[in-house]
Formats: sequence, structure tokens, C-alpha cells
Amino acid sequence: MIGDTPRADAAASSEAAGSTASDACPPGTSPGDGHAGHGPTGKGKLGLMIGAIGVVFGDIGTSPLYAMREALHHSRSGGAAELAVLGVVSLVFWALILVVTLKYVVFLMRADNKGEGGTLSLMALAQHAIGKRSAVVFLLGVCGAALFYGDGVITPAISVVSAIEGLRDAPGMGDTFAPFVVPIAAGILIALFMIQSRGTASVAKFFGPLTLVWFLMLAGLGLYHIFDDLSILRALSPHYGVMFLLDNGFLGFVILGSVFLAVTGAEALYADMGHFGKSPIRAGWLWVVLPCLTLNYLGQGGLVLSHRTAAENPFWMMVPEVAYWPVLIMATIATIIASQAVITGAFSVTQQAVQLGLLPRIDIRNTSESQAGQIYVPAINMMLMVGVLALLVTFQTSTSLAAAYGIAVTGSMFVDSLLAWFVVRHLWKWKLPLSLLVITPFLALDVIFLTSNMLKIPQGAWFPLVLGGGLLLLMWTWVRGTQILTAKTRRDSLPLSDLIDMLSARPPHRTPGTAIFLTSDPEVAPVALMHNLKHNKVLHEKNIILTVRTAQRPRVPTADRVTIEPINGDFKRVILSFGFMERPNVPKALGLCRKQGLKFDIMSTSFFLGRRSVVASATQGMPLWQDRLFIFLLRNAANPTDFFHIPPGRVVELGTQVSV
Repeated sequence: MIGDTPRADAAASSEAAGSTASDACPPGTSPGDGHAGHGPTGKGKLGLMIGAIGVVFGDIGTSPLYAMREALHHSRSGGAAELAVLGVVSLVFWALILVVTLKYVVFLMRADNKGEGGTLSLMALAQHAIGKRSAVVFLLGVCGAALFYGDGVITPAISVVSAIEGLRDAPGMGDTFAPFVVPIAAGILIALFMIQSRGTASVAKFFGPLTLVWFLMLAGLGLYHIFDDLSILRALSPHYGVMFLLDNGFLGFVILGSVFLAVTGAEALYADMGHFGKSPIRAGWLWVVLPCLTLNYLGQGGLVLSHRTAAENPFWMMVPEVAYWPVLIMATIATIIASQAVITGAFSVTQQAVQLGLLPRIDIRNTSESQAGQIYVPAINMMLMVGVLALLVTFQTSTSLAAAYGIAVTGSMFVDSLLAWFVVRHLWKWKLPLSLLVITPFLALDVIFLTSNMLKIPQGAWFPLVLGGGLLLLMWTWVRGTQILTAKTRRDSLPLSDLIDMLSARPPHRTPGTAIFLTSDPEVAPVALMHNLKHNKVLHEKNIILTVRTAQRPRVPTADRVTIEPINGDFKRVILSFGFMERPNVPKALGLCRKQGLKFDIMSTSFFLGRRSVVASATQGMPLWQDRLFIFLLRNAANPTDFFHIPPGRVVELGTQVSV
């Protein structure tokens, strides 16, 4: 929220926004079926599908570079035994079917919030489904968001390095490029992060076609090598996956952590649903991505069955010498596109987290005048770049990075399954037996993969957990601090109705014009109003108590943007509602007031903001160290004038000191 009190938790602001049951769409009735209401509606489904292939499937499309290799290396035979090859390919194929196809494409994509997906959208939907604030749902959403950033750091590093490592096997080059793999990967990643401030709209139109070419390359390479040993087709049976796990015993459980590398990126199908709609994403997966990935993994398996030494690096050994450099170039392009999608996703999640009150106001910039989704968040971009480069320098190779990869993704998937439970039970009104029948297998699958990836904590999986834990601490500190500050403000504040009665009894001096007082609680007198009366001893002719709230829905229709409530002849209460995926523009929203009879000139109106100077207290609230962390976050939050697009020349700030 804005004004004299920071936003409290997401559920509180969501309830006050007046969301209705129509905000949430049960299965089969979602407006997002086909494309979201705000998505690119002018393109045909084919164009949307190709666009989705470039953005949604970039991460999972780079998994063949390393997933098969890592799973084979961890097997008892080092990947040389026939059962190991058949078993790994079988496990990868059925992971694609169960995790991606059944869980995300068939089930979770039905749990949309006005066409939008992702952990935070699912959290808002679950809160609405319950009908009241739930600490469990809120904490799950915060954990999911924090884990997403952990995944966002590793994906660019492992994707780009795995492609550049192809230089080590380049024909006729020997070990010429080996010392330069990490520097080249670092240079590509630095360049990628540096261009974020300029936006990617001009090149994004090429992402889909280029990624489509990459998937067709994967399919072609796989189809070519399937004929090396057609018996690899036996791997489509789950029998070989089960036999392989039993044969390897506890080691088979460890191997599942490597098998999971083949489905990293699956959550993007759900998170990016609002950009392309359900149908294009489902069509892209079922008709293009899944067949291409299946053919490639079968081809890698066929190659290893016929040439057991290929287990050392099956993807690059399956590339014919004549096509090596084109494939290497396309692999590098594909990994850059996948990294770009993750970075863009981190920007979007940050915007949602700020709107939902999980993070303080942060500088969010639009990089395109025509596309609202093209945003740039400098602080997050810098954090990701530092984290990615630190990973690159620390782990050096994709094999080492693979040990750190997966645990953040499995954690996010587990959170999604838990949140889906609340939607299934409370929104879709499924009976308990049916709910358990559907959710339990997904939860069991998530737990198996999560615990398997936990075994990799000593090898590097601690990194995304530490990063996610740090972000979780920041979010919890911000949410808890704003709650304490809000509660303290309400205790120390005067109800607005009492102040109006006092002003009626003793009218102050009146000055012409309109004053807008921004506050998070429209029921109490804003601090800025109290200070204006106390120090300036004046009251404007027109006074508006303005509150900005975040709804549970991703976007709020223009017709529902403004709510005006007359209090008396001097005061009116105005509430502006924005979705958690929108950037609030206060002057533009206030322009809608004319339709409801409230007219004023924005350039002759004064905006009064209360600015608090918060000091730590060892005797109340949070621990002293957490108080200081909250104060640091508060001081570094973006200026509300810029965040809400208020004309700086019309703003008056009045401060006070508060202890927490």
C-alpha cells in the first residue's frame, strides 16, 4: 500500500479489494483457454504456439545437453550396461509424461487465476478459495517465490556452459578451446544481463522460430541415431525404468535426482500461461516439444547402446562432424533464449511480489511503449548476474552445476501441488476421496524427486537453498514489519470520523484547491492530514482520502478500477484497485473519476504523503537484528512518487518518527 503505512500481507489487501467468486475460474470455464484476456489476441494459434515454444520451453529444451549424461554417470555401471541405458531413457520419458504432461499440462493449467498461472497466482487463487487469510497458504506462496529465484540463478549458468562445453569436442580442435569455456560462457552471460535495460522486444520475435529450429534439430539427431540400435524403443515401457531402479538399489534413488534434470523448466508451462493461453502451450508441448525431446533421448540411448563409450557425453557424440558447428551455434542460441526467459520470469515474479506486499517497492522500468509485459528490474538483474557469475566461477563445469540444479525446481513443484490442494477442495468443491486420489500421486512424485535432490546438498545444492532462504527471510521480515507498523499506526491514529467531527466543531482556515492524502487505511486519519492541520493549520476546499489496493486477480477491469465514497461535503474516500500483475498509475486511474462525477485538475492538485522515520526497538516487535533489516528495506524502497507515477512537483511529504 502507499502513503503513511506500507502494505500489510497479500491476503489482507486482496480481501479489501472486493474480489468475487467470478475472479476464479473452475475447470472448463476459464477465460484463459485459448489466450489470456490481455495477451496477444491478434495472432493465430500457430503464431502463439511458436511464440510459446520460444519462451515457455527454452529451459526444458536445453536439458538434453546434460540430463542423459548425468543420469548415466551416476549408474552403477557408469552407463555402459544395457539396463542402465534402457532404464535411464525409460525414467526420463515417464518423467516427461507424469510431471510435465499429466501434472502441469493436464491438471495444473486448469487452476488458473483469470488466465494467469505461476506460484503467486496460485497462492492468490488459493487464498480466495478459502475465503479468509491463511498463514499456511501465504507461507507456501512466499517459499515458492523464493525458490524461483534460486532456480533463476542456476538455469542461465548450466544452460550456457553446457552449450559452450561443446567446444571441447569440436572436430579437429583437440583441447584448444578447453581453457576458454568458462570465460566465453561468462562473457555471453554478462552481455545478456547488460542488454536487459534496453529491452528484448526487438529480438523476442525471433525466439520462437529459432527455438523451433532447435527442437527440430533435436528430433533429427535423435531419429538418426535411433536406428543405431532399434531395441532402444523398449525404453518406452516403464518396466525398464523400474528394473533399473531396483537393480541399483539406493543408488537408483540418487539417479532420480539426475533424471529430474530432464523436466526442469516444466513449471514454466504454468507460469507463462497468461502470456500465450492454454491451448497454444498445450499444442506446443504435445505436438512439438514432447515428440522432439522423446526422439532425442531415444537417439542418445540408441547411440550409447551401439557405442558404449558415447555414455561419456552422449549429446555431443551424436552430432555428425559435418553438422557440428551449426548444432553448436544453435545450442548456444537456444541456451541464451532459455536464460532470457528465466530472467524475464524473475522480473515478472518480482513485480507480482511487490504488488502482493511480499517485497518493498522496487524500481521497475518499462522497456517497451507498446508491450506492458516488457519490464526491467535493475536490482534483480544485478542480483541474478552476480549469482550466476559466482556459480560459474565456483563450479566451472555443467557436471558440477548439475549437482546444484534441481532442488529449487522440485521445491517449487511441491509448493504448487500443495497450493493446488486448496483450489481443488475449496474452489472446485471436489469430494475428499477424489481430491486425495488426484493430488496424492503428484505430491508423492514431488516428494520422491525432492528428497532425491536433497542428497545433492553437499555437492552444491546448498547454493539455491541458501539463496532462497535469504530471500524468504527478506520477504518474511518485510511482511512482518509492515504488519507491526500497520498495527502500531492504527493504535496511535485518530479515526477519520472523529477528526471530521472535530473539524466541524472548530473549522480550520480553508485554502482553495484539492488535496489528496494517500493512506493504506481509509478508516483512520492519514498522518499527512494530521500534520498539515497541526503545522499549516489549513484544510483544502476538497479533500480526498486515497487508498491503493492489490486485488487477488491478475488484472482489474477499468470499470472496477475506482470506487468513490462521499463522506461529507469536505471529504471523499477513493479506493483504486490494481491487479497483482499491473503497475499502478495513480494519475491515470484518477482520470477515471470524471465518469463518476468527481472532477479535478491533476496539475492543480496536491498529493500529501506521510513519510515515516522508523527506529528499531529492542523491547517490542521483531528481534533487534530483524528490525534493522526491515528499516534497511524500508529506506531503500522506491520512492512512492515514482512508483505510482505521481507528478513530483505536486507532492508534499510530511514525516514522523515511529519505533518498531
